[in-house]
Amino acid sequence: MKGYIQVYTGEGKGKTTAALGLALRALGAGLRVALIQFLKKGEYSEIRALTNFGPWVEVWQFHSGGFVRGEPDEAVKEAVALGWDKARRIILSGDFEVGILDEINLVLHLGLIPVSEVLEVLSSRPEGVEVVLTGRYAPRALIEAADLVTEMRKVKHYYDRGVPARKGIEK
Repeated sequence: MKGYIQVYTGEGKGKTTAALGLALRALGAGLRVALIQFLKKGEYSEIRALTNFGPWVEVWQFHSGGFVRGEPDEAVKEAVALGWDKARRIILSGDFEVGILDEINLVLHLGLIPVSEVLEVLSSRPEGVEVVLTGRYAPRALIEAADLVTEMRKVKHYYDRGVPARKGIEK
């Protein structure tokens, strides 16, 4: 099976959720999945659910805690560098048929990893490795290199009415 590059971007909700839906489908087909999360830390419901798949899925989170606003501090930069090193090794190894780089588009937008490095890894990956890159602000060069690009656009969201993230739905 040939692996493709998929990008889920945009201002709307659902980028990570779409990537996790693809992970679920891949796991159901017996494919191994690696989920590398940048700028996220914590035990979200979906992470707990993925542990039920045992050795078929592995999850790594790289963030120093809290949400990045403004200029990322050194701890965030360090966590992202460690995450990128892990992601690079995972993708190039071919040990997983699906690699999800959650929130890497935002990481690229913030300039924490050079876009050229990501493009180099994507073009050097084994043929059977599918890579999904999520997050707002996907750079133009990544969009051009991708085989599939989906842009999520918010039309309406109950967050705007003050509804907090709900367990099992948004977290």
